[in-house]
Amino acid sequence: MLSAAELSLIQPHIKEVPFAQGATLQEQGEPIEQVYFPHSGMISLVAVMNDGERSIETATVGREGTVGAMSGLGPRHAFNRAVVQVAGTMARIPTVKLQAAVKASPVLRDVIVKYNEVLLAQIQQGSACNAFHEAEARLCRWLLQTRDRIDSDTIPLTQEFLSQMLGVRRTTVTLIARALQKRNLVRYRRGKIEIIDRSGLEQCACECYATVRRQIEEYFPSASN
Repeated sequence: MLSAAELSLIQPHIKEVPFAQGATLQEQGEPIEQVYFPHSGMISLVAVMNDGERSIETATVGREGTVGAMSGLGPRHAFNRAVVQVAGTMARIPTVKLQAAVKASPVLRDVIVKYNEVLLAQIQQGSACNAFHEAEARLCRWLLQTRDRIDSDTIPLTQEFLSQMLGVRRTTVTLIARALQKRNLVRYRRGKIEIIDRSGLEQCACECYATVRRQIEEYFPSASN
């Protein structure tokens, strides 16, 4: 959504860096010093309770978005932990460099504000989803939104990681994955879930998947291509 002129304000300061699954990009409560733009893979934004042991995913970020962009409008502390859910490559820029670029470009500021609206909508929808929808529907929603971001029907994950994101026990994830496999919607094996019937999975997913997808397509149509 940036012209060549606006892109030139940040391009010299961007560095592409690969990140492995499980890497922490920002920690809840700490100053945001880097902003990340995923080119591949997916990042989970996670709310962590005070005991440090309980956590749940509140939103996901893929190639359509960014992590920490609001710090481009001024110094910010992270509201949540950002964890690499699916390994990938990301463009990274120091917040001070992004802040300087934003001061020089009202267009860049508007894009950041617009994306923050999309992210806020996703977080709000996720809160309702966690409160009202069953674990199976939420898992289907998660698989679909992950597939959209990584452009692959095979999703690498561990039961432990996924159970933390959904706020359920590992045994619950196993039972749901096996049930979906019996209905020929996915192929489940240790460390991976392969989607084999996307339309069937969409029918099993809660309404939140379609709601968030429409929001992204409305604000950032090129991100869904």
